[in-house]
Amino acid sequence: MSTNEVKAFGTEAAEAPLKNLDIQRREVTPHDIQIEILYCGICHSDLHAVRDEWGGTKYPIVPGHEIVGRVTVVGDHVQKFKIGDLAGVGCIVDSCRECEYCKEGEEQFCENGNTIVFNSPDKKHGGITYGGFSENIVVDENYAVHFPETLDLASAAPILCAGITVYSPFKHWNVGPGKKVGIIGIGGLGHIAIKIAKAMGGEVTVFTTSISKADDAKRLGADEVVLSTNREQMKAQSKFDLILDSVSANHDVNAFLRILKVDGALVLVGLPVEQLPVGAFSLVHGRKSFSGSNIGGIRETQEVLDFCAAHHITADIELIRVNQINEAFDRLQKGDVKYRFVVDMASLKN
Repeated sequence: MSTNEVKAFGTEAAEAPLKNLDIQRREVTPHDIQIEILYCGICHSDLHAVRDEWGGTKYPIVPGHEIVGRVTVVGDHVQKFKIGDLAGVGCIVDSCRECEYCKEGEEQFCENGNTIVFNSPDKKHGGITYGGFSENIVVDENYAVHFPETLDLASAAPILCAGITVYSPFKHWNVGPGKKVGIIGIGGLGHIAIKIAKAMGGEVTVFTTSISKADDAKRLGADEVVLSTNREQMKAQSKFDLILDSVSANHDVNAFLRILKVDGALVLVGLPVEQLPVGAFSLVHGRKSFSGSNIGGIRETQEVLDFCAAHHITADIELIRVNQINEAFDRLQKGDVKYRFVVDMASLKN
């Protein structure tokens, strides 16, 4: 298959900083669109992958999976997009399309293994996928979403990962009016979870280890803020329908299992590297569940974009240039961001 050389920003080793790279993108095939990338968010999983903290990273790696851009080329058989359309690409760029989950629009659970936007073997076209820290991307039209014109492109880019990651479990566990929702952590996931849960009609309590974030949590829409290190404050909590755990560091989940109502769920969307101990008694008293959720399918990703457009929801971001990505990764490691870095990809050309 013929290819085009494209400018990108990635790294060739876990210990090495990201730098300018030249990568190969495939030519547009009949069902593909080519997207000029305008903005790309930075997620904590980009950092994990680049530094091989989960193992299995293949180098060179070009991360980035919160991609917003404009369609510049369409294949001969493309029906969903035209040149000039705004388009988004999240985590998944292909799947088997035949298993029960793909047919249900839940490609994130593809039984035969989906293709992730970066650092994933491309079963159909060969080679390894490269992500959004690049000039453009070529993707099958069925794995791109229409980006609402009314949303600010830069601050809405994180909806493609952070937004869908919290929206999907909120939908699955029926968050809405009368539901008591807890959110652990006010970071890239947690801050947008507050906005979405409130827009769905939930009563939102935020749990944080930093009392300095209390005012910000209220600004974002929280009804109540609890310092999770304060035993008396935690003891006063009870009967949550759902608690969303967005923390990616080691922490005690049992304290939150205890404050769920009967049949309540603690849902993990953060990705701690270490295993989290769970006490049996924290679960069995009250028929509680400790669950997980992983992004969402393409259809649901379009749904959350449309939902956020209708409710004027975007992420709180710090817009940076490509040459600031290494500094941003270091700051992200320290938790020094409110609340999401987004890269202006036009700066790759300068």
